[in-house]
Amino acid sequence: MKRVVAVSGGVDSVVLLDMLAAEGADIVVAHFDHGIRPDSAADARFVKALAARYGVEYIGKREELGADASEELARERRYAFLHEVAQKHHAKLVTAHHLDDLIETIALNMRRGTRWRGLRAMSDERIERPLLKRTKSELIAYALETRLEWVEDETNLEDRYQRNRVRRLAAPLPEAAKRQLCELWHKQGRLKTEIGKEIKEKHFPIKNRYFMIMIEPEVARELLYECVLRECGVSLLGRQLSDMLYGIRLGRPGTRWQIGQGVEMTVFKRMWSVQVHAKMLE
Repeated sequence: MKRVVAVSGGVDSVVLLDMLAAEGADIVVAHFDHGIRPDSAADARFVKALAARYGVEYIGKREELGADASEELARERRYAFLHEVAQKHHAKLVTAHHLDDLIETIALNMRRGTRWRGLRAMSDERIERPLLKRTKSELIAYALETRLEWVEDETNLEDRYQRNRVRRLAAPLPEAAKRQLCELWHKQGRLKTEIGKEIKEKHFPIKNRYFMIMIEPEVARELLYECVLRECGVSLLGRQLSDMLYGIRLGRPGTRWQIGQGVEMTVFKRMWSVQVHAKMLE
């Protein structure tokens, strides 16, 4: 299968490219320049030259997001480009996320209030992440041993990015603790699949207010999460699910509740419904 490899020029993605090339994989190198740093164009030239050195196709794109661009916007634009390239080539997108990245993302998710589901970070099945069991230090050791060259992104040191602050806190974790979190990640993946299957097959009367009043709050929140995700395509946070459950249990018939993330709930005498605001879809 052809693989579109996301290469930023940093040590992680350079190691990934080298490993896949050594395996003889059918590779396309994709690089997205956010235009956030003045010298980011130099990174693009480096990656293009790197692709030429390996004798593989290079596809790059630059957008002028500016120095004030948020982490979320930069991520959205990057993945939009990467998925577009993968779709065009009928290929699998491959990224260089490693174990330390996984732990940082879990910490960020839990801080946002994603509850236990935050443990199941990086679960997009469209993306292959072959380095998830390797630590950052292992990748650096590989790069030094094989004498690879890479570039450093100076924004990785800036405190204005939340991930950078979390990275400094997570880095000192013992490797045993990191491995344990990785095992929990796998376990949560299985639980998530089982819960989704159970809800789909059992046909719980989720829209019935009396049913939602009688069951345990935590079970009710799980059902609400799956219902909103299925009907609106939105993943609600813990506090939003609690607000929604409160409205279902105590709201007067005919009232509307703004849950968040564009989701609006209407409460009737015996039932309730949800929809996404039209403005949020524009």
